Amino acid sequence: MARQSGSSVQERKTAVTAEENLLSREQLVEFYRLMYLSRRTDDREIVLKRQQKIFFQVSCAGHEALLVAAGMAMKPGYDWFFPYYRDRAICLALGNTVEEQLLQAVGAADDIASGGRQMPSHWSSKKLNIVTPSSSTATQCLQAVGCAEAGRYFFRHPAAAKKHEGDYREFKDVTFHGDEVVYVSIGEGSTSQGEFWESLNSASNGKLPVVFVVEDNGYAISTPVEVNTPGGNISKLVANFPNFHFAEVDGTDPIASYKAMVEAVAYCRAGNGPALVHGHVIRPYSHSLSDDERLYRSAEELEADAAKDPISRMQMWLLREGILDADGINRLEKQVDEEVQKASDRAVMATLPSVSSITKFVYSEDLTPMDVRFNTQPATTADPTERTMADLINCCLKDEMRRDERIVVFGEDVADASRDAALRAGKVKGKGGVFKLTSGLQAEFGNERCFNSPLAEANIVGRAIGMAVRGMKPVVEIQFFDYIWPAMHQLRNELPLVRWRSNGEFSCPLVVRVPIGGYLTGGSIYHSQSGESIFTHTPGVRIVMPSNALDAMGLLRTAIRCDDPVMFLEHKRLYRETFGRAPYPGLEYCIPFGKAKIVRPGKDLTVVTYGAVVPRALQAAQKLHRETGIDVELIDLRSLTPYDWEAIAESVKKTNRVIVAHEDMLSWGYGAELAARIGDELFHDLDAPVRRVAAMDTFVAYQPVLEDAILPQPEDLYRAMQELAAF
Repeated sequence: MARQSGSSVQERKTAVTAEENLLSREQLVEFYRLMYLSRRTDDREIVLKRQQKIFFQVSCAGHEALLVAAGMAMKPGYDWFFPYYRDRAICLALGNTVEEQLLQAVGAADDIASGGRQMPSHWSSKKLNIVTPSSSTATQCLQAVGCAEAGRYFFRHPAAAKKHEGDYREFKDVTFHGDEVVYVSIGEGSTSQGEFWESLNSASNGKLPVVFVVEDNGYAISTPVEVNTPGGNISKLVANFPNFHFAEVDGTDPIASYKAMVEAVAYCRAGNGPALVHGHVIRPYSHSLSDDERLYRSAEELEADAAKDPISRMQMWLLREGILDADGINRLEKQVDEEVQKASDRAVMATLPSVSSITKFVYSEDLTPMDVRFNTQPATTADPTERTMADLINCCLKDEMRRDERIVVFGEDVADASRDAALRAGKVKGKGGVFKLTSGLQAEFGNERCFNSPLAEANIVGRAIGMAVRGMKPVVEIQFFDYIWPAMHQLRNELPLVRWRSNGEFSCPLVVRVPIGGYLTGGSIYHSQSGESIFTHTPGVRIVMPSNALDAMGLLRTAIRCDDPVMFLEHKRLYRETFGRAPYPGLEYCIPFGKAKIVRPGKDLTVVTYGAVVPRALQAAQKLHRETGIDVELIDLRSLTPYDWEAIAESVKKTNRVIVAHEDMLSWGYGAELAARIGDELFHDLDAPVRRVAAMDTFVAYQPVLEDAILPQPEDLYRAMQELAAF
């Protein structure tokens, strides 16, 4: 076990002479210039905010020494960076310009970070490998882990990095280096987030080259460190993670900070494992201009911070060591002031983004899942054996993994056996998922391409995002939809927004497979939920939900090959149903998203539905036709976002009556949006009110008598069809 304990803060404060340090005179001058440049950019933003020329300002002051040290210890455009909003100084050290940073503050069209979409201090640069961040704290930690995994994977499988025409790989340039390092930073308050700890777990287990930097300024807005962190010191809490290099340093001391960062980066670059540098910094300004720290910090405390200001500390050190004299410092600072002023003058005059740009990069501009290339027909096969949805999903995963070496599959219990000696010896069959849909993937493709994750849903999705940003295609599984909620930050604030918030500079097309739904007999509250409308409400991610085996295979292949993130909802009850079985349709069978299927043509009434309600609605429609002659047209949406409005409108104009049915609860459900749009746009074609059939507004119970009453049954659909036809 390779682990190194950090020395104490007091030891790190020991004076270091110019002869002992690792930097040349020119580098030391540049170090100070970058620190001062960062501080003066902060100050300029404050002025612009007070002049109402920008709309938000968050201070990066007090962190400059630690962050310039980090930037000078790493390689821009070679290593990868997942910063947080205090990281102005490292971004300047990596090559970000003041003008680029102030263009973001203004919200200009030429803002390279986001094109005016993100608040200031959300650094992003494709050229420098600075990956677009969100405002959510600690979510970037898991993405950094996934990024490191991707770099290692491409180094071991260089052929996977090659471009390939016809799918997402055509638009993904992959670069990697065998000794690359990934930087990720957070404040000490964010170490309270579970995703920080999940990232340490995975970095430690994988011995990944991730440098975690904790910028500890003692406050999470107004909450002091001892309230966030037991004992008030994160270094003491993380000290027993294996494979880590640890360092705790006075982050206001430039020389000590640089030494700590060089050691940490070297440890990671050598392949020894991850590192964590805990830097004690200060916050001389309030959290942001929306905050007044005088409300919760005493004058004495603020004076104590001022005495440790890294700018004045380094200035005095340069004077004392004879590296610069007073005139030299004055000249340097004057040049910086002029640089910041000129950048500010240009930024405030910059062109603002056009309103027409708003919808650009919500989804891929290169290859959408609606593309005509995904509209193929089933191949003629010599084997007419009908297979279940579970069978064809498994076949599709194997087909695509053979075709595309960038695909990795992971999640809880998806591997055949993590301890694989018995598996390779043929002593155990292997699990392959709780529903067996990933059975045999690890056995065929190896442990690097199909593996188990920790029992942590955010870990699964966050790491997958980091991999996909690098050009991999993770196909991950959340074991049950009911347990998807720990990943909600990643699924709502990260996955769908990466492309849009970076103005198309970064993207993370991946597939999240999710078993969903009830009708299980004994599934109960935590194994039977629906809730798709929560995710269809989120722009930037595609949602599909097949009702049969053939559609499942065609839609999954499209999901894997397209350039958008996709949530692939698989109804558990349909996995092995007799309904909807189909022969294997071949290696190239795809279905474009947004194209509904007419399951049953009809002329008297339209039913729009999806998922497990499809066979139930079909049963009701067939019975109604036998008994009354009423002819129901049944539409299976298959794709929930986008959905096939044209098919709905055409059918309603023909039948003049419509029922929208789904398994989820009635109120605030997916059907409410369809019903509202039908009422709005097709009102004059209706001969009856739009009717909805759905579950009761409650949870799914364990006892089958209760479950049957809660979820929509064929009898409920039959009755609704009959009543609406008679209206």
